[in-house]
Amino acid sequence: MNRNKITLILWATMFCLPVWAQPKKPNTAEIRESIRKLNFLGSVLYVAAHPDDENTRMIAYLANHDLARTTYLSLTRGDGGQNLIGTELREYLGVLRTQELLAARRTDGGSQLFSRANDFGFSKTPEETMRIWNKNEVLSDVVWAIRQTQPDIIINRFSTDTKIETHGHHTSSAILSAEAFDLAGKSDVFPQQLQQNVSVWQPRRLFCNQSWFFYGREKFDAMDKSAFVKVDVGVFYPSKGKSNNEIAAESRSMHRCQGMGALTSRGSDLEYLESLKGDVKTIGLWEGINTTWTRVQGDGAPIAKKLAKIYKKFDYEQPALSVPALVEVRDLIQKLPNQYWKNIKLKEIESVIGWCLGFYLEATSATTTVVAGQNLEVNLEAINRSNLPITLKNISIRGAQGENRTDIALFDTTCQQILNDNIKKTFKFKTKIVENASITAPYWLTETPTLGMYRVDAQALRGLPNTPRNLSVTANLEIAGTNIPFTVEVVHQRADPAKGEIYRPLEVTPAAFVNLTEKAYVFANDSSKTVQVRVKAQRDGLKGTVRLQMPTGWKVEPAEIGTELAQKDAEKTVTFQVFPPKQRDETHFTATIQIGETIVNQAVQYIDYDHIPTQTVVQTATAHLVRLEVAKKGTKIGYLVGAGDDIPACLEQIGYKVHLLEDKDFNDEASLASFDAIVTGIRAYNTKEKLKLYQPKLLKYVENGGTLLVQYNTNGRDLLMKNVGPYPLEISRERVTVEEAPIRVLKPEHPLLNTPNKISEKDFEGWVQERGLYFPSTWDKRYDSILSSNDPNEPARDGGLLVTKYGKGYYVYTGYAWFRQLPAGVSGAYRIFANMLSIGK
Repeated sequence: MNRNKITLILWATMFCLPVWAQPKKPNTAEIRESIRKLNFLGSVLYVAAHPDDENTRMIAYLANHDLARTTYLSLTRGDGGQNLIGTELREYLGVLRTQELLAARRTDGGSQLFSRANDFGFSKTPEETMRIWNKNEVLSDVVWAIRQTQPDIIINRFSTDTKIETHGHHTSSAILSAEAFDLAGKSDVFPQQLQQNVSVWQPRRLFCNQSWFFYGREKFDAMDKSAFVKVDVGVFYPSKGKSNNEIAAESRSMHRCQGMGALTSRGSDLEYLESLKGDVKTIGLWEGINTTWTRVQGDGAPIAKKLAKIYKKFDYEQPALSVPALVEVRDLIQKLPNQYWKNIKLKEIESVIGWCLGFYLEATSATTTVVAGQNLEVNLEAINRSNLPITLKNISIRGAQGENRTDIALFDTTCQQILNDNIKKTFKFKTKIVENASITAPYWLTETPTLGMYRVDAQALRGLPNTPRNLSVTANLEIAGTNIPFTVEVVHQRADPAKGEIYRPLEVTPAAFVNLTEKAYVFANDSSKTVQVRVKAQRDGLKGTVRLQMPTGWKVEPAEIGTELAQKDAEKTVTFQVFPPKQRDETHFTATIQIGETIVNQAVQYIDYDHIPTQTVVQTATAHLVRLEVAKKGTKIGYLVGAGDDIPACLEQIGYKVHLLEDKDFNDEASLASFDAIVTGIRAYNTKEKLKLYQPKLLKYVENGGTLLVQYNTNGRDLLMKNVGPYPLEISRERVTVEEAPIRVLKPEHPLLNTPNKISEKDFEGWVQERGLYFPSTWDKRYDSILSSNDPNEPARDGGLLVTKYGKGYYVYTGYAWFRQLPAGVSGAYRIFANMLSIGK
């Protein structure tokens, strides 16, 4: 074995952070189904707007019953939604939801693509959506997806009918899909795409996946469906021991941050597809579409016959017996002219050959991270678990460079080692990362986005779920007289005491991270405030100087702090004192560490949940600075966490002492009485089952003189109790999505708007994403409605802030989006929130 050190040239112009899941290890029933799939050459593109919009029943059916290459195109990554399992919002939520979609596709057998559209929050019209998104750019991404996947059939989740009341993103996804259907086959439309190894493509059929959900069950049941294509997706798969809808429910349940856990179901279940364009006079979904090997350029007929024979003779106990015949078919596919189905099926059959052999190839590193210029040791394991002799001829390491990830050979060594049955071979390579290697991060987050679009300059990257990996190892095997390459990515592997084998991507990072401990620093007066920077070493022997780059009018002491960290992964916190200006101001600052001549200004955030691979997001180490004048009455706040938000930390920024409530607090009336106010987190009445028990105690607390502030909850079956307040109020789906929507004061003399802070129009400036959501639509006359707002051309929404006196205390219900405004450092939001907490004091 050649153990010479090699230089790994990593992608230097883009940030990339791929992910890694457990390697696929199919059983023989699944392998046999994969052989059957080799004989089906049909492709479907399913189109919608967000993660969790997709109909997993249809995707699972198409991928597992029809064996079609089934791709879900989600136009956004769901950045604008809420999070039921943690505090990640905006771009961090988008990263989480991207991985949930990939987990769903690993479950139901589909694949995943995106556009560059940014989920900017709820939109009420497709006109608004298209304007904010940049319609032409998103349309080009849909055309790109069609040209990449060459679908015979496109299925829209939503209707193009603008009269149907739904999310503007939903309708826009259908409109863009319908337009792209007509454009993808024209060479003069987005011609620059045709330079990227794709060709024009005209799909055969466009459907809308109709559902009772859009019309109401009674109306849909009465609808004439005679022209719809009907698909029974409730089929049972004996080889899997599951029904299609059981698989679909498992897939849907991967969308955990959106609370999409679903019960499994069994039995016949019809889906309805309305034909929109193309071959509209069809009875069956695939009727009249050639999905056999005769559709390819070249002689595909012998391939089909040989695959059918292999499938019929497959031996569950000795799958390797199929390998010589599979290799023969692989050679026939290899000889076909270059085309879409050749490339797809070549990859598929090579995977099947490896599975039949029980061949396992793994390239791992003992570390999760490496810094440019550092040495790296790669461990390689190769094992053949069949009695068919194969030869490991050579091993090569490949990397990528340049904006379009030009593939380059970095290392190649000849082995000529026989891989005998169940005898593991291991190798070690010493490598060195080049000095100018790029750090890793999600590619769509490397440039500053607009409200509606992420910026991705490289056409080849657009739509990919993750940035392609930097480093891979290829083992070239001689199998039945044919050379076949098997490639794996270099990953980190470890044994978790509770979870077992865990994989993570190998990441290239800066020499250190500088994490600010808060997202926003809010100064309620001109007193100074402590700002801490947590330095994390990414290599041994780190020495550097930490600084805060402050805007004009703000001062910091000391100007710099030297720090040393002897070992990789060691952390140290350094403390600065920041002095605000005397006048109101909203700005931001950045933390840096200078290491030699290099200045690093990057922070890291890990997104770590059991159902997805750990994500590492690297972004600029910046935070908001807010100087405001805010008064408050009372200091001790009890906070009942709901779906997850950052409001407790925000309240502490302006001097409140926040206690996160536990069961024991509700068992002690005196404990509750000690709080100046109690706040329930967002969607607490949707997610906290024990609120059914807590509610009488909370209302008793109010009756005795306390202040209870309830933030927004969703309506419908998710609401744990009918009455969330002391008097009736009906939560609706009404919302105000335009963050600049005018605010009208309905009770100008109400204490909530006057004490301890005098609220003015200025306090409603600079809001982000939306005014509010799920406002009550009706309420008892004993509530005072304080504010009113509405989106353009809609009636007034007066239920966003309701206040009532109850006993000696006050109850406040608010649908305004404080969970977005406070972390964003919106000064007026802090002043209004302080007034809500102070009412009655």
